[in-house]
Amino acid sequence: MIDTAFLQDVARYVDGRVAKVVLNGTYAITDFEVKEVTGSVLALKYLVPAAEVSLITTIELRDAADNVISTNNVNIPITADHLMIQSLTVKEGDE
Repeated sequence: MIDTAFLQDVARYVDGRVAKVVLNGTYAITDFEVKEVTGSVLALKYLVPAAEVSLITTIELRDAADNVISTNNVNIPITADHLMIQSLTVKEGDE
């Protein structure tokens, strides 16, 4: 069993590493409406402008050096400016 405080520390570390969201490998978002850790969950809220992105197929979280931290394949049509809410939960894995 991993201590809860340690999981919270890891979530804060991930928060410090995430510098941007990259959609479809090309459109970078660096301004977050919310970027905060609660317990062991990192919450991100950011605006996706419909004028720039009409369909989201991948969502990547990247660090300041542009290294990929996380990748999610999705299929999200964007017909109007869209406020995305994304969370990362740090938890003990199952074997």
